[in-house]
Amino acid sequence: MTADATKSEAMQSGAEVLLRALKDQGVEVIFGYPGGAVLPIYDALFQQNAIRHILVRHEQAAVHAAEGYARSTGKVGVVLVTSGPGATNAVTGLVDALMDSIPVVCLTGQVPTHLIGNDAFQEADTTGITRPATKHNYLVKKPENLARVVHEAFYVARSGRPGPVVIDLPKDIVIGKAPYEPPPSADHRSYRPQTEPDAGQIAKAIALLKSAKRPIIYAGGGVINAGASEALTKFVRLTGYPCTNTLMGLGAYPSNDPQFLGMLGMHGTYEANLAMHGCDVMLNIGARFDDRVTGRLNAFSPHSRKIHADIDPSSINKNVPVDVAIVGDAGRVLEALIAAWQADETRQHTAALADWWKQIEIWRAKDSLRFTQDKAKGAIIKPQYAIQRLYELTRADGRDTFITTEVGQHQMWAAQHFRFDRPNRWMTSGGLGTMGYGLPAAMGVQIAHPEALVIDIAGEASILMNIQEMSTLAQYRLPVKVFILNNQYMGMVRQWQELLHGGRYSESYSAALPDFVKLADSFHGVGLRAESVDDLDRVIKEMLATDRPVIADIAVDQKENCFPMIPSGAAHNEMILGPEHEDEAAGITDEGLVLV
Repeated sequence: MTADATKSEAMQSGAEVLLRALKDQGVEVIFGYPGGAVLPIYDALFQQNAIRHILVRHEQAAVHAAEGYARSTGKVGVVLVTSGPGATNAVTGLVDALMDSIPVVCLTGQVPTHLIGNDAFQEADTTGITRPATKHNYLVKKPENLARVVHEAFYVARSGRPGPVVIDLPKDIVIGKAPYEPPPSADHRSYRPQTEPDAGQIAKAIALLKSAKRPIIYAGGGVINAGASEALTKFVRLTGYPCTNTLMGLGAYPSNDPQFLGMLGMHGTYEANLAMHGCDVMLNIGARFDDRVTGRLNAFSPHSRKIHADIDPSSINKNVPVDVAIVGDAGRVLEALIAAWQADETRQHTAALADWWKQIEIWRAKDSLRFTQDKAKGAIIKPQYAIQRLYELTRADGRDTFITTEVGQHQMWAAQHFRFDRPNRWMTSGGLGTMGYGLPAAMGVQIAHPEALVIDIAGEASILMNIQEMSTLAQYRLPVKVFILNNQYMGMVRQWQELLHGGRYSESYSAALPDFVKLADSFHGVGLRAESVDDLDRVIKEMLATDRPVIADIAVDQKENCFPMIPSGAAHNEMILGPEHEDEAAGITDEGLVLV
């Protein structure tokens, strides 16, 4: 037998090489939907047992499921879709993963290489379409590049600032023979994100932090991505400084800790937002100063010097100019800050810090998340109360609990009233705000954590965006709970129309809603409904006790708005506190601290 013949026998089909590379990358689950261009891959999947495939009902849902899987485990989520409409349906999920820094590798089918550019059946320019929707993308044109590209895609997806990567796979590449090569032993030659922080910048940050009289530490989802929540907690307690989290950062610092001020931003707490506005030194770690946090940029934290630590250098000075820039992995930055803080003998301004905490406690005493729930029989349910009872009863249940959400008022109420003391338990669409995210994301979380309690907190409008995934839950016997706050409106749209558009509710009322109890039954699940406050605990307890998929339809006050709120274009000290606080004055002015 000739050497060429031996080499030929050693080669496998492209589909087999692809699966071998995925196994070497530790992949256990793929979320996907078959089609003509990827049938050779599905045939190869059929002939092996190492990688599990979850058949979704829509390609967008496949990406959201992979996001939930990735966000709850720290692993890379994997998606497999066909060419043309399969790939284009995945784009919303890819942009969502890009904005929220979620590591996903999306494998897309493509027409054979000789037909690319000919407008062939189910052809789309996938790499062109997804270039702005991904961290990086590839079109594999040569079989000898296939294994290398797969390994490189995983490295890119999880390194630096995580994100989605697309590999476009022409059908002739996955049918034909291809050589295999194992993952490289060294880092990529040209893509080497800086993970170790510069010692000089760490020293500058410590000097600035120890000089602070009104400090604040502001942490985002980058801390969770880096697995650095314990280090963050250690550093915050070491300094004695207040800490706040972004929407994506909830769980990075324990919500029950007295140094935690709650979430900041558009629907953040009074104390967190006024502390951000009035601080003199701010440490931002793993967040990107997005507009939902900063409010009006020219009024954002006007009296502070700012430190920004981020693994993505392009995020630094992009939105907000900073005084000290630290590029590096959040975990390694925090370890360096802890070591430098302990080694530095400079005394803190302890008296000033005590005064700062007194001021924060005055703001906290306002109880900006306060609401009033009528407990009389037949009383209408306040949405905040529904979330509060869900939190209390799941805590009593004792299982490890993961929460996903759709997007809207219910998302913000969940962020405000469901408390997170551990990282990776909160999955929500932050940057893109994608309605329809929560149900497939919960599906991905449940696949990753089969014994856990997984709940999608939803709105009646958002849940319909990907309701077909109830069928996936039924097929794989995934006991995900869908907890709908049903106010019959696109709630956040209605709130803005009420507050900013003169109460003109243009196309925000959800007429002709389905009967969610019957809908759950039609999808082989369990449907429950709470009409009034005296139904609520019974429905939640029954939902938690059921080992099948559940839709719990919770009828809530249609007129309730989500407060506090920083209106679009306003500053942190221009918050609307809502009807519970109508007679109370604001707590800070642009001239400095003016205390209530």
